[in-house]
Amino acid sequence: MSKIAIITDSNSGITQKQAKDMGIFVLPMPFMINEEEYFEDITLTQQEFYERLKGDADISTSQPSIDSLTSLWDEVLKEYDEIVHIPMSSGLSSSCETALVVARDYDGKVHVVNNQRISVTQRQSVLDAKEMAEMGKSAAEIDEYLENTKFDSSIYIMLDTLKYLKKGGRITPAAAALGTILRLKPVLQIQGEKLDAFAKARTVNQAKTIMIEAVRKDIEDRFGKDHKKMHIAIAHTENLEAAEAFRQEVLQVFPGHEIYIDALSLSVSCHIGPGALALTCTKPLEV
Repeated sequence: MSKIAIITDSNSGITQKQAKDMGIFVLPMPFMINEEEYFEDITLTQQEFYERLKGDADISTSQPSIDSLTSLWDEVLKEYDEIVHIPMSSGLSSSCETALVVARDYDGKVHVVNNQRISVTQRQSVLDAKEMAEMGKSAAEIDEYLENTKFDSSIYIMLDTLKYLKKGGRITPAAAALGTILRLKPVLQIQGEKLDAFAKARTVNQAKTIMIEAVRKDIEDRFGKDHKKMHIAIAHTENLEAAEAFRQEVLQVFPGHEIYIDALSLSVSCHIGPGALALTCTKPLEV
């Protein structure tokens, strides 16, 4: 049986320390801040990122260099026979496409999964891949399963401010100004490839209700599951206290869950800013 390594990137929310404890590997995502390069969880902490973001630093995301990717793969393949590499959604970054091209030079030893996920849903894919590897599944089988189930998750995100969408050119200044005056709390969604608008709320409570109802509907109608058979998680951008309070509200609708909370990927956070809350659901592993 082949010895299979699971690799992901820091958009999964898995830290370097957690990765070591889990027996997996995490490729840090690079960021350009005022024209200087930083690496998530290596030379850039969550706190430092938000300090720079709120200080109106010029922040842009980038993809890992080919050298950093191949260096990690080469090192891992000294100990493992095959690699299952799970990058962030190809709809949000070109890093997946780059990895797919580079993997062609590895004679089938590296399987790059176009899993269309990010943050806590990407993390769940990593956990599923690790479990399948421990069950004796081949790297090809793990790759096939994760790609076949890539749309079996949902993310809904409530924004606290429109400032960063405006800054990134994703909405017009006029729309941002109007939204600020009306104190709108937009709810975005990630269903597979892209970050899209979902609904507009007048208050935080209304936005949270919209997210909970959207997840409930997805679980029952889209996935055809009882909520107890789903993974439900909360993500946030520098908003842990609110996330923990939100968990109690979610538990009133979905009782009995161990709802995981984590910081939202910085690659998403730089576009939506601090104070956001996200609610996600993901179908469990079925093999």
